[in-house]
Amino acid sequence: MKFSLKTKESAKEEEEPISEDALAGYLGVEGWIVPEGYFKIETYPLKPPFSYTSIVQNEETAEYFYVVNELLLRKEELESYNRMRNILEYELKAPNKNESLEHSFHRQMPKIMDDHSKVLRHISTIETKKILHYLERDIIGYGKINPLMHDPYIEDISCNGPRKPLFLWHRNYENIKTNIFFQDDRELNNFILRIVHRAGKHVSIAFPIVDITLPGKHRLAVSYGTEITPSGTNFTIRKFREDPFTIIDLIENETIDETIAAYLWLLMETKTPMMIIGATGAGKTTALNAIACLIRPNYKIITVEEVAEINLPHENWSSMISRSGFGVEKEGEIPLFDLVKSAVRHRPDIVIVGEVRGEEAYVLFQALATGHGGLCTMHAEDVKTATQRLTQPPMNIPSSIVPLMKCAIMVKHVRKPIFTKSGNRLSSRKFTKISEISGADSIRDISNWDSSSDIFQTDFNNSLLLKKMTEDLNMSREELLRELEHRKRVLVAMKEHHIRSFHDFNNALGKYYQNPRFFFEEISKIENW
Repeated sequence: MKFSLKTKESAKEEEEPISEDALAGYLGVEGWIVPEGYFKIETYPLKPPFSYTSIVQNEETAEYFYVVNELLLRKEELESYNRMRNILEYELKAPNKNESLEHSFHRQMPKIMDDHSKVLRHISTIETKKILHYLERDIIGYGKINPLMHDPYIEDISCNGPRKPLFLWHRNYENIKTNIFFQDDRELNNFILRIVHRAGKHVSIAFPIVDITLPGKHRLAVSYGTEITPSGTNFTIRKFREDPFTIIDLIENETIDETIAAYLWLLMETKTPMMIIGATGAGKTTALNAIACLIRPNYKIITVEEVAEINLPHENWSSMISRSGFGVEKEGEIPLFDLVKSAVRHRPDIVIVGEVRGEEAYVLFQALATGHGGLCTMHAEDVKTATQRLTQPPMNIPSSIVPLMKCAIMVKHVRKPIFTKSGNRLSSRKFTKISEISGADSIRDISNWDSSSDIFQTDFNNSLLLKKMTEDLNMSREELLRELEHRKRVLVAMKEHHIRSFHDFNNALGKYYQNPRFFFEEISKIENW
C-alpha cells in the first residue's frame, strides 16, 4: 500500500509517495507503551501504520488484555481535523449507485482538500495522512472501534454500557477485555444512532431493540437506552467473514475428519436434508456455510435469513432476507414464513434457512416432502431436544414427518484436554455427533467424537441413509463405500494443496464433477487452480 494523496500545498513538499514502512518509522509506531503490571505477548497491525494491537498479560492474575494503540492527534492536527470535518458535513456527497462508502470518500477527498487547502496550510504531508485516517475512521468507519473491525481474529465485539471496557471474542484468546470504552451515555448513544441510521434502520426509546445487518454484512444487535438495560445502551457486533470457512478449514481445524467430510459430501450431492444444532456461539452458521460449499456448483440455491450471514460461492444462488414491520401494527412485515413459501415457488434444488425457530419450520418441512433439499440450523442441546422443539409450538411439525429432516449434526464449542506452553487452555469447535433420523423417537448415531482421545468414531455399516443411497443410485454397498473412500482422498488432496478458500474450493469441486478421472492429474498442477 502506498500513500500518495496530495493537496496543492503538500505536493510541493513531496514528489514521491511515502511507503507504509517509511511512514510507520517516521511516526514511531514500534514504541507502543505496555501498561504497567503487564508484559507483552504479541503485537500485530490492525490498520497500519496508524493502529496496532498489543496482546498483554497481567503479571499477577495472568489475565489477557487487548490494547489498541492508535496514533493520537496533536493539538494543531486536532484543530485542522475539526475544521475539515465541519467542511465535509456540508460538501461530502452521497455515494453514486453501486459505489461503496469508502470508494466514494476517497474519490471526493482530493478535490475537497484542494478547495480548502488553507485548512491544511501549516500541516505537513505526514500529518495530513493522520488527519485523513481519522476523518475516514469517524465519518465512514466505526469511530473508536474501527481498529477492531480490521482485526481478522475478532469474531464478536460487545459493549455492556458506557464507562465499561469493550470485550471481544478473539480466536486465539477467547473472551478478552480491551482498553476501549465509551465515556458516557451521550457518546455511546450517538455512536449507535449513527451506525443504525447508516444501515437504513431506526432505534429509539420507543423501539429499543434492533437486530440489523451493517455495511460489510456485519451483524449488530442493540438494546438502546436504559428502559430494558439499566446499565445503558448495550450492543454486540458479530463480524462477517468475507472468506468463510470451507470444509477444508474444518478438517484442518480438526472440527471434523476427512471421513466425515466425505460422508457429508455424499449427502449434499443427493440433496439429503440436514439440520445443524448447538448452543449459541457453537459455530452453527460457520458449519452451515462450510457444508453448503459441498453443494454441486450448478445446483440452484435459495437462502432465507433474518440477518444476512450466509456467504456462498455458487453463481446460481439467491439470498432472501426478512423485513421487520413499521409501527405498532408491524405494517409491511415480511417474516421468514412468507420467504420460505416464496423460495419454494422458485423451484430451488436446495433451500437453506439460517435458523428455524417458528412457523417457517412447517413450510420448510413441506418443501422437503416435495423433494427439495434442505439445510438449516436450530438452537438445541441435543438431537432429542431438537425433535421435541420441532413437534411443539410454535413449529408444530407432525411427528410423522420429522424424519424428513434426515440428518442432524451436533456442533459444540469444547475445551481440549491439553495446555499450551503459556498455560492457556485451548478450545475448539467439534462435530460431536452426527445422527440419522428415521422417526421422531428413532435416532441412529453415525459419528461420535471421543473427547478423551480426540478421535472421531464412525459407523457407516449401519447407516440407513447410505443404504437408501445404494438403492437410489443402483450401487452395491461396497461400491458406495469405495466412492466414499475416493472422495476422502479428493479432500485430502485439496487439503495438501491448500485449496481452502470458498472460491477455490468451488472451482475445484466443479472440475471434479466435470472429469473425476483426471482430477488428481489436474490437482498436481496447482498453478492451474
